[in-house]
Amino acid sequence: MKLLIIEDSSRLRNSLTEGFTRLGYSVDSSGDGKEGLSFAMINDYDVIILDLMLPTMDGISILKSLRRAYINTYVLILSAKDQIEDRVAGLNSGADDYLIKPFSFDELRARLLTLTRRKHNISTPLINVDSLTVDTVMRKASVDNLMLNLTPIEYLILEYLALNLNRVITYDSMINQIYTSEDDVSKNTLEAHVSSLRKKLNVLKLSNLIKTKRGFGYYIERK
Repeated sequence: MKLLIIEDSSRLRNSLTEGFTRLGYSVDSSGDGKEGLSFAMINDYDVIILDLMLPTMDGISILKSLRRAYINTYVLILSAKDQIEDRVAGLNSGADDYLIKPFSFDELRARLLTLTRRKHNISTPLINVDSLTVDTVMRKASVDNLMLNLTPIEYLILEYLALNLNRVITYDSMINQIYTSEDDVSKNTLEAHVSSLRKKLNVLKLSNLIKTKRGFGYYIERK
């Protein structure tokens, strides 16, 4: 999952960034409304965590700008504004969820996972492809109940491809999804990670799971 956090509290913003990064998420963040909107317009995110009270541009204005631009990225509002009319205004402006501060990090993560499953039209946190099982909550993968010892990047590659079965993911799309905007990642770096992942799958007799469409990208096919 690639997240954008737009939150003016540096303490909370840094805490969320650290927490989700430790879980293997790719995270961009901003404490400024206009800068956050610029990130959201340029990059592709699974979910945007959006505060309402921000400098230079408020959260509702950001949300309306995104929807007017036909950017349908899921938006979860994270705000101390707890009145019913505040929640109604946020949801009516195009937000997909609304969580009131103070909050539980575990609940926030669970809500993000729910939004991601909705995006990819899956009803459970488990993705099964032949003998492979990807657990998007525990962030682990197994083949016939044998755990794969994956690095965080290898897991993200496998999860992203599994979430997009029968769809070719371009090199640029995968780099944008898996790495942060600050990372300087080349196609060769991505290929090296895919090669390492394939070797681990090969040990468990899934050498042909990740396929390459030459000149385009990678995909996992479910027959």
